[in-house]
Formats: sequence, C-alpha cells, structure tokens
Amino acid sequence: MAQAFVNSKIQPGKVVVFIKPTCPYCRRTQELLSQLPFKQGLLEFVDITATGDTNEIQDYLQQLTGARTVPRVFIGKECIGGCNDLMNMHERGELLMRLKHIGALQ
Repeated sequence: MAQAFVNSKIQPGKVVVFIKPTCPYCRRTQELLSQLPFKQGLLEFVDITATGDTNEIQDYLQQLTGARTVPRVFIGKECIGGCNDLMNMHERGELLMRLKHIGALQ
C-alpha cells in the first residue's frame, strides 16, 4: 500500500514533497516552493499523516531515498533530499534550473 501510494505520486515533470503538517522543516519547504511560478498541477504537497500509513510510508521512503525524515523532496523521479538540501540548491541557483529543465515552471 505505502509503496504503491508513494510511487503513484512521483512523476516525471512534477515536484512532489512528502510532508507532515506539524513539521517546521516541511513548512519552510512549502513556503519556498509556494513562492515559485509552478504550472498548474505540477507542485504537490502530500501529507503522509492523512493516510493512516505514516510509518509504512516513511519506511518505504527510507528504502527509496536512504532517509525516512520529512520533508522528502522529489524533482521529477529524483529525490533531492530534505529542507536543507532544497535551500542549498535554491541558494546556488540550481533549483530554478532543475525546475525549468523538467518543465514545471510557467
């Protein structure tokens, strides 16, 4: 269930962030990404606590990415890490390049 759920969310050309609403790092990630001009439907925040399978989802994220912490940020099919990784990419100018490359921005 958790594997199918996670895999159904991760798609080429889309940014997906697995979050918990109470997590301050998740909120920072949401604030940063929400400021960018994404095309409709190409940015999704997935609240893993809403499924009832939170632990299973985090266990699968660990298998997939090497970490079970949230946020887990996927640009297309690739996990770029968590909040600090995203902030570092943004500061280096790499984030916007990657988002343009996958066609996610307006």
